[in-house]
Amino acid sequence: MRKKITVKTTTFLLLLISFFSYGKEDPAKEEKNAEIKAYIQHHLQDSYDFNLYSVTDDNGQIHHRGFPLPVILWDNGLKVFSSSKFHHGEAVAKAGGNYYKLDHGKIYKTDASGIINYDESHHATNVKPLDFSITKSVVMILITCILMFLLFKGLGRSYAKNGGIAKGVGRFFEPIVLYIRDDIAIPNIGEKHYKRYMSYLLTIFFFIWFLNIFGLTPLGVNVTGNIAVTTALALLTFLITNLTANKNYWKHIFWMPGVPVPMKVILAPIELLGVIIKPFSLLIRLYANMQAGHIVLMSLIGLMFIFKSWIGSSLSFGLSFAISLIEVLVALLQAYIFTMLSALYFGFAVEEHDHEEAH
Repeated sequence: MRKKITVKTTTFLLLLISFFSYGKEDPAKEEKNAEIKAYIQHHLQDSYDFNLYSVTDDNGQIHHRGFPLPVILWDNGLKVFSSSKFHHGEAVAKAGGNYYKLDHGKIYKTDASGIINYDESHHATNVKPLDFSITKSVVMILITCILMFLLFKGLGRSYAKNGGIAKGVGRFFEPIVLYIRDDIAIPNIGEKHYKRYMSYLLTIFFFIWFLNIFGLTPLGVNVTGNIAVTTALALLTFLITNLTANKNYWKHIFWMPGVPVPMKVILAPIELLGVIIKPFSLLIRLYANMQAGHIVLMSLIGLMFIFKSWIGSSLSFGLSFAISLIEVLVALLQAYIFTMLSALYFGFAVEEHDHEEAH
């Protein structure tokens, strides 16, 4: 009965939205849709300047408010200049006698007129120099690292001064640290080996959590929605797992005890493939969840400007608010899942087997 009422209520609300929106469409609706789509894509991408917000004047020109970041390129030598030279991708930057231009968020070498050549697939064919620039994502990573250092340095000091009792903001983080130790590290790795991995598990949990929370702020950062970042994090787990693994770990991959020889030959490549798939699942899970969350949230906000009715816009706002609350939970959940699975892989790597191979 409740399901039928819910369906009827939802249908009624959708009909109301259509009624109030009908006949009130903006003649430039397609242009508005394209503008919202471009805004969402811009929000998801990394950038060479830290844009806080944008304003549109009476002439329709967009003015960005923020600050530039250093562009660091290696192109037959080191080239360093401010991203303000690009004027948000509208101008050609000159540095060290060379010219560079932004195209779809990437820097290409060009001429004074800023010509970018494309192939049949509309991919730029210009030379792309090695890019070591400090982008918006890099800035947020550095801010997160500094914040974590100050927070946990203060937590360590409070432990030393107060006989193992946390004070101030440390009272909030102490139960989380203990939970990671007692409910993630020890059960999955074991009391004998867990201390070797605690520093990494604590770092990766708070690093992902803080970056996810920053991504929900009006600063417009989407660090964990960048597949390059999640790949780097998963690669760390992959390296630590395999570099610290004992002989039993590799033995159970390449020559499993108690399994007939023909099956060993068949299963060994599959097990080896699993070594690669595990970190791949880590990076895809974190990337896809955070990226999808941002797209859904920004799309719901954009609907308010498409409906242009008090019912449609109000419902879009309510859904956006609800999704924002869910995203706060997802931000914590994804940090927990990444940490839990990393601890599980570490446990596999150091697990000790007392049984002998069956003959």
